[in-house]
Amino acid sequence: MTRTTPSTDEILQIEPAWKDEVHPDWIDVNGHMNIRHYVDLGGHSTDQVCRATGIDDDYRAERRMGVFTAEQHLTYLQEMQLGAPITVHVRTLERSAKVGHMVALIMDRRKDRLACIFETVLVHVNMDTRRGVEFPEDVAAAYDRLVAQDLALNWPAPTCGILGPRAR
Repeated sequence: MTRTTPSTDEILQIEPAWKDEVHPDWIDVNGHMNIRHYVDLGGHSTDQVCRATGIDDDYRAERRMGVFTAEQHLTYLQEMQLGAPITVHVRTLERSAKVGHMVALIMDRRKDRLACIFETVLVHVNMDTRRGVEFPEDVAAAYDRLVAQDLALNWPAPTCGILGPRAR
């Protein structure tokens, strides 16, 4: 599959879900940001989007539902150096009754370049049974609004081509 990498201008059409910078303790023995921090940035950013749909701490505590990560795919496009400002922009791509699909675009704002593509599949679960369950109507509607916003973008999301609700 051929993947088209979006331009900086295209990515910046999406409000950042997360802002940070590369901290000294994120640097590994190779002198760049370690892999685990790309995963953290993608996870924190997609969590912010889930919170926007209503899946937050109160939701987990009161409604006893949440999301678990089922799959991820990361593509590293450039290394990130100490002190580099970071923004993460999330596209909400699609959902089924129980599964959501997102991609977080991790930007090195010092260079204004895409550094990493973090693609994830989330399964909506009952926190007591730990099994997949359908999104409630209000959360599904909020998720669908984000998908509709994403569809309004005039550039393809950079996905690996094998993840998503249909694959689950």
